[in-house]
Amino acid sequence: TTARAHHLHAEMPGADWKSVPGVKPGVITGDAAWALMAHAKANGYAIPAFNCTTSSSCNAVLEAAAKADRPIMIQFSEGGSAFYAGKSLPNKKYEASILGAVSGAHHVRQVAASYGVTVFVHSDHCAKKLLPWFDGMLAADREYFDKHGEPLFSSHMLDLSEEPDEENIAICAKYFKEMAPMKLILEMEIGITGGVEDGVDNSDVARDKLYSQPEDTYKVWEALSPISPMFTIAAAFGNVHGVYKAGNVKLQPELLGNFQKYLAEKLGKPADAKPFFFVFHGGSGSEKKDIEAALANGVVKMNVDTDTQWAYWKGILDFYKSNEDKLQGQMGNSKGPDEPNKSYYDPRKWLREAEVSMVGRVKEACVDLKNVN
Repeated sequence: TTARAHHLHAEMPGADWKSVPGVKPGVITGDAAWALMAHAKANGYAIPAFNCTTSSSCNAVLEAAAKADRPIMIQFSEGGSAFYAGKSLPNKKYEASILGAVSGAHHVRQVAASYGVTVFVHSDHCAKKLLPWFDGMLAADREYFDKHGEPLFSSHMLDLSEEPDEENIAICAKYFKEMAPMKLILEMEIGITGGVEDGVDNSDVARDKLYSQPEDTYKVWEALSPISPMFTIAAAFGNVHGVYKAGNVKLQPELLGNFQKYLAEKLGKPADAKPFFFVFHGGSGSEKKDIEAALANGVVKMNVDTDTQWAYWKGILDFYKSNEDKLQGQMGNSKGPDEPNKSYYDPRKWLREAEVSMVGRVKEACVDLKNVN
């Protein structure tokens, strides 16, 4: 099949990522998107995924990817999507969150090719209570698919890790059956990512829930692989959202290697086959050695949010500190009481500084994940 041909090409270590069939500037979906993930796994790098809440933050990610000349992922959380559409809009039925995610995806589609960037468009954590948001995005995917032969988004995440494993996997399988005809990639979570993210507080979760077991990931494989090969797993290996002092978070990326070996044995494959595609959550503030170990064990995507939020703010903070006297009123600064300050408080001025700072952090994440030429 076309998908198999793409996959075999992608699995060739050393092949240039741009030679993967179907890869092009703009939003990537379907066989080409999955083949690029296979290329990442075969070549020991991961694609960083950045949470965006405005067109400004989207553009910063695209600018960084253009400068690095590497593939990238832009993702929207439910809360981030609502912000994208506008915080004043009603959202009791997640209508603003649906609108914001769809708007963000269309924005990226409109501009990505002009940046010359290959980009995945993804939706982040969707808990059970947020399924109406997921339904709305899938409806937008179908509408786009009917017109263009591909979905609006590249991939979506279902995070039902707070539910019993059986229910988690069953709901994922149900939705995956709807996604597979459009060749959408599903990301699911088994085990819990600790900390606080987008209003979901898992800071008090039991320690053992922060570490998945080989049997957990195998159950996911059994349920999802007959539907489509295009799924990734955010397996828990001690991950926590946010930034913490070094040593406070006990990551065990070697667990991912155990999951890979367990499945390889079940499938009768060599111990180093690495059949799973894993995702690293809570990447901000992680030690480089843990990131390297995760890459070696089949991680193809890592989420970065907290660090880029700080980078975006720091651009504004530094601009303010450098120009404080010019940002106290519309007129008057250290040069004189009648000096105009418009060129300093114009939002384009300080938002651009935020973007430039964020671009630097996005490029750093690419280096950390070996997503470099």
